[in-house]
Amino acid sequence: MTKQVTDGMEPAEVKRTEALAAEIFTDIANKWALLIINTIGESTLRFTELCAAVEGISHKMLAQTLRILERDGVVDRLVYPTVPPRVDYSLTDAGLVLRTTVNALCIWTRQHVDHIDQARQRFDERQARPSSTVAQET
Repeated sequence: MTKQVTDGMEPAEVKRTEALAAEIFTDIANKWALLIINTIGESTLRFTELCAAVEGISHKMLAQTLRILERDGVVDRLVYPTVPPRVDYSLTDAGLVLRTTVNALCIWTRQHVDHIDQARQRFDERQARPSSTVAQET
């Protein structure tokens, strides 16, 4: 059973923050969001610069992902009143903290890549066996 620290929060508030955390995780737990967070974390970029820096992303996917990250308070969008319009994207303070967390996950993965590969291989091998063989082992 998993226990979470709630710092004396009311049950309704705990439930609300857990639901929000799940939504945020859904928003950032994809290839493009992670790449965008990492890229913008290095420097403020314009849309076209960001599109060039995130290899393989379409304009549509970049725009959609930036809107989601902006809504979640991860990305800041600064529009300059110029002609042609200039828009800069950067991480908010919360986005910078999130980037640190994402980087920690990447470091953990690099440190445990052999273990992860071996565990996946063992699992896949067990799944490939006939069910009677697996039942005999348990």
